Amino acid sequence: MSETVPFHQTVRRSTLAVHERANHSPFMGALFDGRLRVADYARLVEQYWFVYQALEAAGDRFADDPVAGPFVTEELRRVPRLAEDIRFYGLDELTALPATERYVDAIQATDGWPGGFVAHHYTRYLGDIAGGQAIRGLLPRVYGVTGGGTALYDFRELGSTPRFRDRYRALLDDAPWDEAERARVVAEVEHAFELNIAMLTELWGTTELTAA
Repeated sequence: MSETVPFHQTVRRSTLAVHERANHSPFMGALFDGRLRVADYARLVEQYWFVYQALEAAGDRFADDPVAGPFVTEELRRVPRLAEDIRFYGLDELTALPATERYVDAIQATDGWPGGFVAHHYTRYLGDIAGGQAIRGLLPRVYGVTGGGTALYDFRELGSTPRFRDRYRALLDDAPWDEAERARVVAEVEHAFELNIAMLTELWGTTELTAA
């Protein structure tokens, strides 16, 4: 008899290709190569403001849901951290790109669908807890950003991040979804990555390096 694959592994394996595309988008590539302006990174912070506002408003609505509620924890909230970064970068009038608006619409469309909310929650938070730490180290080292500007990726309130990830994966594995619902959740994770890629692509179009 074959061993059942834990659901968190199914999600990761099924979305690995689109995850890699997001990580290696032209905008992120230029960011890690040190070729962007600090103002370009600040625009990414600006877009995340809208995404996380929508996600955390959805979290408030799902807080008492027996399945989605356990994923919602106060220590994960990014909106207060983003507010710190927005002040640091001197962003006044915030504007969502069209792709960001579509991303927000997709998050809001999960209202009443716990699995859909969890899909977006997983995609954003686990990504920023893991890959975001590389950006947190990159900004002062390569771009000279010191004295702030990296609050988005400060997850010290979680305590041990490996332990947190283990608890999170256990929640995914234990969620009472049948095979059809699990397939829907995986598809929504893929959709969330595609929305993120579209947002990064539009951001890339606003940089001075697009034609380089």
